[in-house]
Amino acid sequence: MSRLRLALPLLLLPATDLLADSFERDEALKLPDVVISANRQVQARNDSSAANTVFTRDDIDRLQPTSVTDLLSRVPGVQVSQAGGRGSLASVYIRGTKSAQSLVLVDGQRIGNSTSGDSNLQHLNIQQIERVEVLRGSRSVIYGSDAIGGVIQIFTRRGNESGLQPRLHVGFGSNQTWERSLGLSGGDEKTRFNLGASLDDTAGINRTYASYPSDRDHDAYRNQSTSFSLSHAFNDDLEAGVNVLDNRGKSEFDNSFSPQKPYSNFTVSSVSSYVDARINETWKSRLEAGHSENREETRDKLSTERSVFNTYRNSLNWQNDLTLNEQNSLILGGDWYEDRVNSSTAFAEDSRWNRAAFIQHRFQAQSFSTELGLRRDQNQQFGGHNSWSGTFTLPLNPDNDLLLSYSEGFRAPTFNDLYYPDDLYGINSNPNLKPETSKSYEMQWRSQLNDTSRLEASLYRTDLKDAIVLNGHVPQNVSSARINGFEAALKQELFGWQSSLGIALIDPRDRDTGRTLARRAKRTLSLDLDRQFDQLGVGASWQAVSSSYDDAANQQPMGGYGLLGLRGSWAVNREIKLEMKLDNLLNKEYSRSLYQYQGQQYGYREEGRALMFGVTWSPEI
Repeated sequence: MSRLRLALPLLLLPATDLLADSFERDEALKLPDVVISANRQVQARNDSSAANTVFTRDDIDRLQPTSVTDLLSRVPGVQVSQAGGRGSLASVYIRGTKSAQSLVLVDGQRIGNSTSGDSNLQHLNIQQIERVEVLRGSRSVIYGSDAIGGVIQIFTRRGNESGLQPRLHVGFGSNQTWERSLGLSGGDEKTRFNLGASLDDTAGINRTYASYPSDRDHDAYRNQSTSFSLSHAFNDDLEAGVNVLDNRGKSEFDNSFSPQKPYSNFTVSSVSSYVDARINETWKSRLEAGHSENREETRDKLSTERSVFNTYRNSLNWQNDLTLNEQNSLILGGDWYEDRVNSSTAFAEDSRWNRAAFIQHRFQAQSFSTELGLRRDQNQQFGGHNSWSGTFTLPLNPDNDLLLSYSEGFRAPTFNDLYYPDDLYGINSNPNLKPETSKSYEMQWRSQLNDTSRLEASLYRTDLKDAIVLNGHVPQNVSSARINGFEAALKQELFGWQSSLGIALIDPRDRDTGRTLARRAKRTLSLDLDRQFDQLGVGASWQAVSSSYDDAANQQPMGGYGLLGLRGSWAVNREIKLEMKLDNLLNKEYSRSLYQYQGQQYGYREEGRALMFGVTWSPEI
């Protein structure tokens, strides 16, 4: 509640005044009612044209998620598919689009793997994260390629102004799981910093049911993570900073194609720096530069087999926010990034660049508002592409807004799609692929039902042209795919209980065949209930996912599932907090993806009932 009271006076300020304050982004990262990712600037959530969900550090501490993917599964319209427990390969589907069609950022930097299109979200340590923002629906005008389905932005931990604040967290639980985290943050009126390190490991579970004898062991996982942030305000109009996140470790897995004991050594890292300057009363400029890496070395304990897939990305973004008058504002900017591949597998092409310019105008009248944007991308391989977007917002009354939106997007095929050499496992590529393009239509309704209840609902349609799907093991452009959907999020406080309900209904289809797109459940539901009794906090989560198909031909069905979890915390005093959670309380057996063994289909095993205890110590200095 204290942060909400802090947010209210900030949100009453004009955007230019909000942006003028030193450390305004660092402060905004701790507030629940603002969003940064929608337009790369701080704005009230209700002023954003994007359907969005925000998790602050307070939310993360309350919900006690195991991972980022665990947190994302609570977002309406977002589905997570994983291949067996902690650290296993994860795919995230936003509004029925696949992982490669949604953009993932860490502190403004793209972290997606340019070979596979995955972002390895399963490796981002939750203890090093300050905030997660999820935008549902295309944001290609602002971000370009890969933002067809939406945008996920993760912000690393930030320091506060008041002195030094150390923290220590230790957790242990089922499957010999240990979580250890240590951090120190602080600063003064000019400089802020945060330094953190984590070490998580688990003996894991046997991820496969029927498999070779060599795979009948538990698949362990180990993750070492460090983060660092530093920001300095030279004066009220000039600020600079740097953010670093590095996750690396070892993940064991099963190979159903041959008797092996494979494992991968992984690294997912990003470095970003920025300069934020207020030029004058109407013009604010931000320059960002960054570098990200996705590195994976796969080995086998039973042989000398080894493969390396490393991708690197350098990027530069320059954005200018102009407040022309009380009714008109403008965003002008440019993007550049370059992808490089260094692999033990020879690709016909191993690098490419993309540069872009974008403009977005916002008009705010008393009775309505509009937002109109245009982006021009120039891709080294696929030439130029224009993306348009427009939103019309109609306030029906002080408590209800209606938004009508149209947006376009595109996505360049990955290096795997285009150039992966044919191999023994039947994985192929297609150098004749064309970029995917999309057109999205959306109607949003946002309603403050009463002082303690808020409802946000969206009805949308996304048309994909030249959508890339696997036909057997060969990626091909289908003529079109269509996704119709409805989603709603209800937040309510009743009798001291805080509830968050998310529901989504989608119908994702290949328009040529009429078949449902693979691994998209048509119905999902997520419910969180929490209450604080003085020093004691209790909560419960329920997630329900309907059945789906694991393949484009709809010949491999996957059953739906429901998961129930409990959690609790006890603030022993101002410095020590005890935590407990029980995931999958009913010990449900379920699978979120399939594998093939000797011509038969089996589901990857997900973790059963799992208990975790933890203690957090935040000494006062």
